[in-house]
Amino acid sequence: MMRKKWGFVLSSLMSVSLLLTACGGGGGQQAAQPAGQAPAESAAPSGDGQSFVFKAGHSLTEDHPYHVSLKDMAKRVEEKSQGKVKIEVYPLSQLGAERELTEGLTLGTVDMVITSTAPVTNFYPKLGVLDLPFLFESRDHAYKVLDGKVGQDILKDIESANIIGLAWAENGFRHVTNGSKVVKTPADLQGMKLRTQENQIHLAAFEALGAKPTPMAWTEALTALQQGVVDGQENPAIVANTYKLYDSKQTQMSLTGHVYSAAMILFSKPVWDKLPADVQTLLAEEAKVAGKEERELMIKMEEESLQVLKDNGMTITEDVDKQAFRDAMKPVYEKFAGQIDQDLLNEILNTK
Repeated sequence: MMRKKWGFVLSSLMSVSLLLTACGGGGGQQAAQPAGQAPAESAAPSGDGQSFVFKAGHSLTEDHPYHVSLKDMAKRVEEKSQGKVKIEVYPLSQLGAERELTEGLTLGTVDMVITSTAPVTNFYPKLGVLDLPFLFESRDHAYKVLDGKVGQDILKDIESANIIGLAWAENGFRHVTNGSKVVKTPADLQGMKLRTQENQIHLAAFEALGAKPTPMAWTEALTALQQGVVDGQENPAIVANTYKLYDSKQTQMSLTGHVYSAAMILFSKPVWDKLPADVQTLLAEEAKVAGKEERELMIKMEEESLQVLKDNGMTITEDVDKQAFRDAMKPVYEKFAGQIDQDLLNEILNTK
């Protein structure tokens, strides 16, 4: 929400929540940088008596890099604005699950969000290319794409969906867990009921592997795992750790790395458009810093998470036949060829 102190309320401004990017400019104010571009330097709001409180939501825990990086961002923003701009961070889907959060951004009922890209595809279909399995060969490949022209163009263009793209973050490479057997090849997934995200490409991918994908919000997934409604799930190691999936009948993790789960720091365009340009600039700059910090935390915590999972009895299978998985994914690329920008796909695949 947005409040103006010192005697009167800004009736023209909607309630605000926060995420990262930049756009627009205003007469007589310091211009904010376009989305996807880092501002030249940081500046505190010019100070006309206004103060702002933004609510930032995400679906994961308080010890996840999502939360840590947003809390650090909130601290920096408050300090640099001399207390006039504040961000309240709400974990664990308190403001809604990822799809609900994204929809809230488009409507102006949610201010800011950090989320994996899969649910955002429902509102900005071009992003679906990032959901293709085995698209990125490594983290380095992903960073070159997302921090380069492809990724920065996406941050700018997502404004067409009534969303401001502030920065890239990540949730790491996704791996398969289950409670019954070692998974090394697609054949090992035959008939296995797996919880997946609510994303058509992810569903098609696991169908191609012979599994039975079951889409549901993460808030429902833990109960489904504990009750045996589904056999397994797929997520980065840090999620398996923070949610203690070894206590939810998950005894096996296979390092399939089938999807690099890019994440985005996003802001509501209806809210953003009502902000002073210098506030936009401050948020955009600090979102970039938060995205970089979040990635670094993710790498560190991912290694720690794998060790914690092992210590709690989960078997980690590293010798996965990734070529067999890649070969099984060819029909998925063909199925979505008409929905995926092929020039964009080729640009990603050819980035070295």
